Amino acid sequence: MIGKGSRMKHLDHYWHLAELFAYPTADFGETVQQVQTLLDERYPRAGAELRPFTEFVATASLVTLEELYLRTFDVQAVTTLDIGYVLFGDDYKRGKLLVHLNREHQEAGNDCGNELADHLPNVLRLLAKMGKADLRQELVEKIVAPALGKIIGEFDPHKLQQKNQVYQKHHKTLLEQPTGYGVIYRHPLLAVYRTLQEDFRIKEPPEVAPTTADFRQTVGSEMKLEADEP
Repeated sequence: MIGKGSRMKHLDHYWHLAELFAYPTADFGETVQQVQTLLDERYPRAGAELRPFTEFVATASLVTLEELYLRTFDVQAVTTLDIGYVLFGDDYKRGKLLVHLNREHQEAGNDCGNELADHLPNVLRLLAKMGKADLRQELVEKIVAPALGKIIGEFDPHKLQQKNQVYQKHHKTLLEQPTGYGVIYRHPLLAVYRTLQEDFRIKEPPEVAPTTADFRQTVGSEMKLEADEP
């Protein structure tokens, strides 16, 4: 059961928010409903953002949820959950970020499992366990919030069309985008952003600096490199 707590003293809700981006299993619907209840009680704006996702998950089959997760974050993906990659692509700055995050995960005793240190669920769990309030605030303001705003932006219909064109060009076969719910993961992402806004007093999604990576362009560049390899 998800417990209650003071917002800035107890940030355990980020641990639960991270579960929204886990690969769906049989109890995924129950997990999402628990998060919905938590947000409705403590973060109504975030709860309103999450509700369409919760309602969808409650009626969707596990196979549908699995396929949607893969289409959103893995195979011919809409976006990635690796926030360092979102901000910096393969630039050396991502490497520096990974080094720093790895150290913070270790100090906090936060197990990253099979994912990298900048994987959004891992970073959300880190926020719940970090003991350094100033560093946590800086991490949210400079890394998590800008990356999350950019991830949410990848669900824009125009960007989706551009990505699909890239995928079709390089893969020849384009996986079908689910009609009506293909961008449903935008809702839990927005719910996380609204929660961050209340806890850390961040503004509306910030402008992305010109030097940050564009997921569509990065994917296109990687596919070109693969095609050029002998």
